[in-house]
Amino acid sequence: MKIVFMGTPDFAVDALEALIEAGHQILAVVTQPDKPKGRGKEVQMTPVKMCAVSHGIPVFQPVKVKEAEAVEVLRGYGADVFVVAAFGQILSEEILHMPRYGCVNIHASLLPKYRGAGPIQWAVINGEKKTGVTIMQMDKGIDTGDMWMKTEIAIDPHETGDSLHDKLAQAGARLIVEALPKIESGEIKPVKQNDDESCYAKMLHKSMGRIDWQQSAVKLDCLIRGLISWPGASTVFRGKNLKIWKEEPVTDKELPERNLMEQLQDAQPGTVTAVAKDAFYVQTGEGILKISAVQPEGKKRMEVKDFLLGYPVKAGERLGM
Repeated sequence: MKIVFMGTPDFAVDALEALIEAGHQILAVVTQPDKPKGRGKEVQMTPVKMCAVSHGIPVFQPVKVKEAEAVEVLRGYGADVFVVAAFGQILSEEILHMPRYGCVNIHASLLPKYRGAGPIQWAVINGEKKTGVTIMQMDKGIDTGDMWMKTEIAIDPHETGDSLHDKLAQAGARLIVEALPKIESGEIKPVKQNDDESCYAKMLHKSMGRIDWQQSAVKLDCLIRGLISWPGASTVFRGKNLKIWKEEPVTDKELPERNLMEQLQDAQPGTVTAVAKDAFYVQTGEGILKISAVQPEGKKRMEVKDFLLGYPVKAGERLGM
């Protein structure tokens, strides 16, 4: 098929590569404008643009894709279909109906669950056991269009937002390659979503990463894993920010110092209840969280065994204060 591919971040790269490898004609790649990043504010290409350039594919980067000039550029490609994966701009109805087969989206959830901007992270944060990818026909709503195909992915108990992102990107790449010829041939028919089963995966905000030790160890575990790369989950330790990179809920029997059991019974949420060579243990609103990798403010990520050399944590200290 003659395809215009619309995408921006890493999630979309696997799909673009798969479509190229499958022999589709990629007429152009549409992606967000280059932006300055990092401390040096050096302008960087989007991941999808880097992929397109490496394959010699023309790149179009409209500031606002719905403006008349951009619409005419899209019309001029004469594509059979627009394949969209985390593009980052809302498409007008004119664009949605422009190609013969419309705009087909690779969405990182099992619709109608987790419509919106953060489906991958929210699946982990909410403790879901499975998620997946849906190939859907785009309409004027937010991820409300009819569904073409789905594939399920199990969520591992230690899954992070990052690891799940990579699994879903690969699954989406495989599924879009499978779906397009079936859509073209009429082999599959679109299925309407049940709006009563929908939920919205709102955009992540930096404030979400502040750890509330009143929550249970299980909920905090899901939150920390879901927000692992951005914004990250952090607490206050001795007046400075401390990001938590690796942790897990544990039972009383898994604690290294049994003589602290009496203290555990009365410990307030956020209190360090035990310290081992490679971890320290924190009381939550329900259960204990074992912390094994952290990042002090202004420092790099480190294992707790190394952290304890410079920051000798003691049982009874409070986090989040």
